[in-house]
Amino acid sequence: MVDFMMSEGILNHMVEYSNDKIISEILKSMSDATRRSLLTRLCQKGPCRVTDLASYYDMSLNAVSKHIKVLERCELITRKTIGRTHWIEADLARIHIIETWFKELKSIWELRLEKLAELLETEAKND
Repeated sequence: MVDFMMSEGILNHMVEYSNDKIISEILKSMSDATRRSLLTRLCQKGPCRVTDLASYYDMSLNAVSKHIKVLERCELITRKTIGRTHWIEADLARIHIIETWFKELKSIWELRLEKLAELLETEAKND
């Protein structure tokens, strides 16, 4: 049986994740539906020209470019310039940071649920 105070210290340590800034940047960038759509489209279709990507959206090329720059700052996409053509490609290497964070959240809840089950079981035995 895990001591509750000990597990609480472990949980607090896990919440203070070393990649907080990266996680916040990625989640903030992905909070916009257009950026989620851009990233999904790039994952499905592979590298695309900026002008081709812009053709899918009812907004100016400049507006699409601003969304692309947000994704670039988070390193979720990369840009290659060949002549005057800009090619955009998804780069999901940083997604593992989000996956790890969600796994840690899941383990926190699993520990808490185990502790709750133990408490309920003990209480049921005492009644």
